[in-house]
Amino acid sequence: MPEGVGIGTIILFAVAALFGVMGIVFIFLFGRYFKLWLRGFSSGAGIGPLSLVFMSLRKVNPTVIMDAKIPAVQAGLTSVSTEALEAHLLAGGNVRLVVRALIAAQRAKIDLDWNTAAAIDLAGRNVLEAVQTSVHPKVIDCPDVKRHGRNSLDGVARDGIQLKARARVTVRTNLSQLIGGATEETVIARVGEGIVSAIGSSDTHQEVLESPLLIAKQVLDKGLDAQTAYEIVSIDIADIDVGDNIGARLQADQAEADMRIARAQAEERRAMAIAIEQEMLAKTQENQAKVVLAEAEVPQAMAQAFENGSLRAAGNNS
Repeated sequence: MPEGVGIGTIILFAVAALFGVMGIVFIFLFGRYFKLWLRGFSSGAGIGPLSLVFMSLRKVNPTVIMDAKIPAVQAGLTSVSTEALEAHLLAGGNVRLVVRALIAAQRAKIDLDWNTAAAIDLAGRNVLEAVQTSVHPKVIDCPDVKRHGRNSLDGVARDGIQLKARARVTVRTNLSQLIGGATEETVIARVGEGIVSAIGSSDTHQEVLESPLLIAKQVLDKGLDAQTAYEIVSIDIADIDVGDNIGARLQADQAEADMRIARAQAEERRAMAIAIEQEMLAKTQENQAKVVLAEAEVPQAMAQAFENGSLRAAGNNS
């Protein structure tokens, strides 16, 4: 046999063997995913057997893709392609959860597309829970005892009476601001600050007790849900109690402080008076000492005058 024919035969056998091996692998993989393909085919998922095999080669779980594609097709989500599902799964996303969220949003007539839902999922937010909260708003206690350890929001009206309030805030998810929007903590903090401020701006505590709804409306009108992941639906004052008379206590404390200041000033004046009195006594004693010294010098002066002849006895003319 010529040398060239032998090399060609060897190459032909090698190619045939390679295709044979690939065929065996393909038959094995196809047999492995045959039931999965048949389920997708009967559901109209539009994923062929070769696509399932190539998914396996790309280290993409075909079962997860098929489980997400079938309900998407059945729900009429034509914008969800197989390639988009694969890309989201490779990025670490939860394709089943995203598809369920899109179906729920479609049923509720909420505007939510695949790109937004996938971005929310990759951002670490539960997109299905967000859609469910948009449909069924949830209620947040303000303050939340479990988070802050406080039972009430304490505010003081202008008449000095303390009021202890508890509110319930009904919110729904704002899908357009879910990525990067502030969480429940911010909503609770803003609502609490607004209620305390509204109580403080009231002239008397009776106004708040008579119409707590005005306080809630005043807080709601401030737009506290700006730049948050939620939209505030309503704010309801669940309970409000009268606390201490802070104004009277402050006045009493101020009076006590004023009295202490007055006592200190009086004590200072008394001490100054005593010091002045002692100073005057010292000056008196000093003057008395000077008088005694002056009196002691008179006899000496008289004796000196007699000696000098400048002082004569009475009736002596010589």
